[in-house]
Amino acid sequence: MSGHSKWATTKHKKAAIDAKRSSLFSKLSRNITVAAKVGGDPNPDNNASLAAAIQRARMVSMPNAKIKAAIDKAFGSGSDAAVYSEITYEGYGPAGVAFFVECLTDNKNRTAADVRSAFTHAGGSLGTSGSVAFQFERKGSIAVDKIIKSEDKKVADRENAVDEDEFMMAVAEAGGDDYEDAGDEWIVWTAYDNMQAVAKGLEEQGIEVKGSELTRVPTTPTSVSVTDAKKVQRLADRLDELEDVQNVYNTMDVTDEIAAALEEE
Repeated sequence: MSGHSKWATTKHKKAAIDAKRSSLFSKLSRNITVAAKVGGDPNPDNNASLAAAIQRARMVSMPNAKIKAAIDKAFGSGSDAAVYSEITYEGYGPAGVAFFVECLTDNKNRTAADVRSAFTHAGGSLGTSGSVAFQFERKGSIAVDKIIKSEDKKVADRENAVDEDEFMMAVAEAGGDDYEDAGDEWIVWTAYDNMQAVAKGLEEQGIEVKGSELTRVPTTPTSVSVTDAKKVQRLADRLDELEDVQNVYNTMDVTDEIAAALEEE
């Protein structure tokens, strides 16, 4: 499994995310609203997409009141009704790296213009629907700290590192597909529609889940130079800063060398 994990490869973004918390909350609120509306249920126990959206919001300490307001908006009426549309864009960035961009918008013309401008500025180009989607696989991603801090545990003693053999068995028992070492944490990969069940299965074994999200993983990562990697990351950052953009995925193969170079940016 390529190291294409948000937790493992975008640590250099954390300070910027903190500085843009208000904008981030706006994006997360929109994501929660649409997940609740599309799933047709305000209860995250019955709506996996909503559960993932809420988990993502809580990872950046979004207040419960804002989360509740976003859910309520999904089932409002009149001026309180949610009017967002889901739209995706596909294209190629520097060094032929494929990009898949997920948006939620109330103005498709504005969003299309903004996304196209980002690609053009980076020397990339937008493609037609389906032109790069086949290069990604939809998966669930669960982050688990290697240090277990909970009193209720089975895999490791308090403050001790998780034993990998025991953790591997726990992942299998919970129904996870695979896992990878991401430095200070493990990333557990699941089927797209099984993430919530796997997270619950891990927690039932005393493993504290740090965060989870539904994602897209490149099936064939694209090798790039460090110079091109920085160009790719700049395009990803530019897209991610757009108000209507929710998620940006690309096929760049993030090696240890590239990850270190990006963290220095």
